[in-house]
Amino acid sequence: MPLPHPPLNPYVPQALGHLPEWGAAPLPLLDAGAAAARAEGLDVFALQLGQPAVVGFSPEWNRALLSDLSTFRSRGSFSSLVPYLNGGVIVTDTPEHAQRRGTLNPGFSRAALSGLTAALRQSLPHFPAGPTDALAWADETVRHLLNVAYFAGEFDDALLSRFLGPLRRPFPAPMLPRPATLAAVRRELLRLGRTRSKHPRPDLLSTLIRQPGWMEDARVSLAAAHDTTTHALAYAVWELAQAPQWHTPEQHPAVIKEVLRLYPPGWMGSRRLRRDLAWRGRTLPAGTLALYSTYLTHRDPALWADPNTFRPERWAHKPPAWAYLSSFRV
Repeated sequence: MPLPHPPLNPYVPQALGHLPEWGAAPLPLLDAGAAAARAEGLDVFALQLGQPAVVGFSPEWNRALLSDLSTFRSRGSFSSLVPYLNGGVIVTDTPEHAQRRGTLNPGFSRAALSGLTAALRQSLPHFPAGPTDALAWADETVRHLLNVAYFAGEFDDALLSRFLGPLRRPFPAPMLPRPATLAAVRRELLRLGRTRSKHPRPDLLSTLIRQPGWMEDARVSLAAAHDTTTHALAYAVWELAQAPQWHTPEQHPAVIKEVLRLYPPGWMGSRRLRRDLAWRGRTLPAGTLALYSTYLTHRDPALWADPNTFRPERWAHKPPAWAYLSSFRV
């Protein structure tokens, strides 16, 4: 029996399937797919994206997809189609993934990052006093802070802006190849890496260059950090402008969790099925693109009371396991 799926647009060629909606309005498409799945008592639905694809949104699906590495693999997922993310630890599968992640984790640990706190606070731009475009402010602020954290502020800012800019543009902009820009980024990384090998600085690059494949991991992690952090910061500013009573240091942790629940920057993640999978009485064939939607899980009324409302007070209680995904591999 086929999986439920969102309606196809009758005004576009059938061969395109759901691709036009995926590019123009993906969230309504996901909502429609989830509604079709729930109507049949399921937590997965199909999408036609030029290849077989399924989307799941329950905690059980999230747990399986993110922890069953023998069934779900990263290679061949959406990340492989995006030049920014097609490399490094993001697309490394088990058993190499655990080893590669283990070599990177110490440089990104709480203790290691605490040494950057003072430099980042000194570099943090003031928020404008008047009406402000929160997204534009967040974009520039995060790019500047990433430059300080990774490169002690020494990476060419114009090049960094050119490199990261397409990540904020709609699909398919992030998927388009930009060989000249990527070549320039590699040259800049190599220049700074050579400097760090002789004269380490209190930045992430000085830690990364000690690992094999450091240039790829630096480039990929930098891209992954920019767009996600930018949107989280912009939404936090927007919500706090409407609810200033939450703007205190003691309440900021709950605010950030609630922002990441309502507006998860990584609203979709993907894997590829290594083998056939029996799920909820249906067989998902090997090779299927398997997607998980943080957006759908975080707004599921079966998991969250009043899910579409900004309510930081909900974080006084722990959510169900795998109902909240605050960090994950794309």
